[in-house]
Amino acid sequence: MIKKLTTIGNSLGIIIERPILELLRIDRETLLEVSTDGDALIIRPNRAEHGQNVKASTKRMMDQHDKTMRKLAE
Repeated sequence: MIKKLTTIGNSLGIIIERPILELLRIDRETLLEVSTDGDALIIRPNRAEHGQNVKASTKRMMDQHDKTMRKLAE
């Protein structure tokens, strides 16, 4: 796929078509990691934030149900 950059204010941007966004599970709120290998531009979703959300959610669940989990473990 060949793309041209689009002017967005004083910057340039690239339009990513919906099928690619859906394939990568990217939406308007997804944080993207942008890097280069010196020859290519690499854009990938930053999934680290998702892992932190899962960890925080698990901690909340464990805090709320600590006694139950301990009884189940016996």
